[in-house]
Amino acid sequence: MISVEDARERLLAMRPAPRHETLPVAESAGRVPAEATVMAPIDVPPFANSAMDGFAVRAADLPGRLRIIGESAAGAISLPTVEPGTAARISTGAPMPPGADTIVPIEEATDAGAEVDIRDAAPQGRHVRGAGHDTRAGETVTLPAPLTPAAVGVLASLGIGEVEVLARPRVAVLSSGEELTDPGTPLAPGHIYDANAPALVAAISEAGGVPILLPRIGDDPAAVAAALTAAVEVADLVVTSGGVSVGAHDHVRDALSRLGRLDFWRIAMQPGKPLAVGEIEGTVIIGLPGNPVSALVVTELLVRPLIRAVIGLGGDGRAHVRAILDEEASKDPERAAYLRVALRQTDAGWAASPAGGQLSSQLQALAAADGLLAVPAGEPAGRAGVAYDTIVLRD
Repeated sequence: MISVEDARERLLAMRPAPRHETLPVAESAGRVPAEATVMAPIDVPPFANSAMDGFAVRAADLPGRLRIIGESAAGAISLPTVEPGTAARISTGAPMPPGADTIVPIEEATDAGAEVDIRDAAPQGRHVRGAGHDTRAGETVTLPAPLTPAAVGVLASLGIGEVEVLARPRVAVLSSGEELTDPGTPLAPGHIYDANAPALVAAISEAGGVPILLPRIGDDPAAVAAALTAAVEVADLVVTSGGVSVGAHDHVRDALSRLGRLDFWRIAMQPGKPLAVGEIEGTVIIGLPGNPVSALVVTELLVRPLIRAVIGLGGDGRAHVRAILDEEASKDPERAAYLRVALRQTDAGWAASPAGGQLSSQLQALAAADGLLAVPAGEPAGRAGVAYDTIVLRD
């Protein structure tokens, strides 16, 4: 068995080269730009404009009573020229009229219709936003990764309508097992509903991948081999569930070895020990255990960081806290255990208690859990009163 940390590093080293795609700028938030910078093609704003509703005037004429000679509204093309002794009405964001050099807000003036009375002096440039005061043409603009709504706004303000970003990886999902039945259909004797496929599709999508749910396969070596061969043609990564252990009906690991190569198998983690990782025709294959909790915990710890790495994001994107376990929890001493726990805050910090049964077939406890509390390999049990690193699964 290899450690979870070793498995993660080996998987990350196998990640596929990123692909690029072009998106409308309005749809690019949360995505990592293919280029970290852009050069501003224009000044933003492209012209001097008013920061207030009021009057565009010459500072040299203040204070005084000025004749109103026209108006500058937002989007105006034809502008009045402000000459000595005159003023122009102006709206926020409207272009500065020729000759004007300052803005007097409405509340600081008395509008008499044809004239305006301005009581106080004002310096040049007051309430005037100069051309390029936000961004100058030719300036290098550094983009955050991932793009934030504000960064999307910056790109749009520069007139950039499309953005090249790292593409979300296409992840094929293959569920295997003769006993499985699609949810929403009658359940035959001896069968169970397939919980893994929908849950994995959801987990992959949440991590940032594009899941491709392929037809479920039975416990037949030829069918498994054919499904894997087809999957690598349509996906950047392939995730299977079931068929990776040592039973007579477990064929995924053998098919992976025959069609490509098996890089590693078995992880020192609980749940999730039987994990087969390899490649077929350069496409990474991740053979998950069949038990639903095992499949989802392995996806959280290994597949999620892999998907995030492909789209340019680091780590697992989760908050981590130190939580004190409030009751002893048994585990395999040779494996790191990931306990499904409920979290609560106390005066001493975060506290954790089991969210339910900890067997790999007890999915309700994982659904109810706020986090995964990691008890390291080498410890015979999770000890009450001890703080452990905990992955927070809920916002």
